Amino acid sequence: MVTLEDVREITRTLPRTEEALVRDYVKFRVRGIVYASVSPDETIMGFGFPKEERADLVAAEPAKFLLPRESDLRFHWVQARLAALDEQELYELVTEAWRMTVPKKVAAARLGERR
Repeated sequence: MVTLEDVREITRTLPRTEEALVRDYVKFRVRGIVYASVSPDETIMGFGFPKEERADLVAAEPAKFLLPRESDLRFHWVQARLAALDEQELYELVTEAWRMTVPKKVAAARLGERR
């Protein structure tokens, strides 16, 4: 099981990340674009994820992942139950969501990707 503090530990290492509290949600963003958000009760994390892949993700592990509320379906977004994630999976989800928000060369420098 992972916690909000585990999310913070990862996001602190990601360049250009800002943390904000918006309507009791802890949000992690780059230049105003939110890539991860933790619910006020710290049980659900929303994160950036390709729209075209999220239905398969939720269908494969419905106890772990869920679709966002209907008004957020237009965004590249999905949600996960923090209690169902392990540390490695959390790291992968958060860093991939962050990668979707930063310029390619910033992601490449941080994650060791090729240009």
